[in-house]
Amino acid sequence: MGRFLFIKTGNEKYPALTGVRAMGAAAVFFVHLPFEMGHKIVIDVMAFFFVLSGFLIFYLYYENAQVKEWKLRQYFVNRFARIYPVYFLLVSIAILLRHDFHPWFLFKNYTLTHALFNNISSRAIQPSWSITVEECFYLLAPLFMYLVRRFNFITALTSAALLLCCALLFSSLKTSFLHTPGFIFSITFFGHFFEFFCGIFLALLVLKKERKGPIATAGKRYTLMGIAGIAASVSILVLSNNMNDPLQAVQFIAVNNFILPVPVALLYYGLITEKTMLAHFLSFKWMGLLGRTSYAFYLVHMLVIESIAAPFMAPYFTNCRNLYVLLVFLLTQIIAWFIFVFYEEPLNKYIRKQFSGIRY
Repeated sequence: MGRFLFIKTGNEKYPALTGVRAMGAAAVFFVHLPFEMGHKIVIDVMAFFFVLSGFLIFYLYYENAQVKEWKLRQYFVNRFARIYPVYFLLVSIAILLRHDFHPWFLFKNYTLTHALFNNISSRAIQPSWSITVEECFYLLAPLFMYLVRRFNFITALTSAALLLCCALLFSSLKTSFLHTPGFIFSITFFGHFFEFFCGIFLALLVLKKERKGPIATAGKRYTLMGIAGIAASVSILVLSNNMNDPLQAVQFIAVNNFILPVPVALLYYGLITEKTMLAHFLSFKWMGLLGRTSYAFYLVHMLVIESIAAPFMAPYFTNCRNLYVLLVFLLTQIIAWFIFVFYEEPLNKYIRKQFSGIRY
C-alpha cells in the first residue's frame, strides 16, 4: 500500500527509526498529560530525538556533493522547509491565544532563539525549546562534517566540547542569555552536543559499512544491549530521584546527557541491522504514519491540552481521567494528521521545488 490515510509511508530506508519518532512524541505527550496510575514516573526522552537527529543529518548529507563543496543553500532550504512552516503556524496561533505582542517576545519566538534565554514565559510553545537545540545543530552540522572529513571524528567532537566550554564561560556573566551552567546543560545544544555526536558516530559507521555491502546481521545482540543500557540508565535516574532533585543535577546530567545516548545509539544500530520483533513493530505502516506526523504532533500537543482539552473536555471527564487522556491523545493525533496532510507536506514540497534540490 503506497499511501495510508493520504500519507506516503514505507519508502524510508530504515523505517524502524521513523517508528522511534512516533514513540518518542507519544512519550512526551504522556509526560505532559499522564494517565492516572497512582504514581508518576517522568522520563526524559529527548536523548532519543537528539541521537536520531545527529544520525539522520550526517547520514543524509555527509556524502552530499554540494555540502562537501560548501554549497549550503539547498541544505538550509531543506532544513527550513521541514522545520519552519509548521512552527510558524503553531507559534502564531499560540501567540494569538496568549495575546502577547511584545516585540522582544515576538522576535525570540519567530527567530527560534527563545530557548537560549532563561525565561520560560518567553516560550510561546513550551516544548519548542528542543527545536532551538535542533536548529543550533543544523547550523553547526556542515562545520562538523568538514572537520570529520578534513581531520577525524574526534576533532569534530572536541570542537563541540570547546563550544560547550565557551558557553559555560559566557554563563558566568549572569545574563539571561545562556543563563547558568544548569541552564546550558538542560536546554541548549551546547549541553546536549554529545547526544548528537552519538548519532553522528552511528551515521559514519553505517555509511562505512554500506560501502562494503549489505549491513544486515543475524541475531539481536545490539538491540538487546541497547535496551539493557537504556533500562539501566533510566533505572539509575528513577531510583535516585535525579529527575526531581535539583541537588543531584550533576549526576542527572552525567547520566542523561553523556551515558544514556550511548545505548540509544546502540539500539538504533540494532534497529538498522537486525531483524527483530521490535524493529518489525516500529516498521509497521501505522507507525510510519505516526512517525511522519510526529513533528506536528510534538508542537501542537500542548496547545491542544491547554486550549482545547482543559477548558472544553476535562469538565466532562472528572471521574474518567484515563479515558480523558486517551481521547485527548487521539484528538491530538487527528489534528497533527490534518496539519501534516494539508499544510506541512504540501508547503514542504512547494518550498523545495522552488529551490530545486535534494529531497529528504
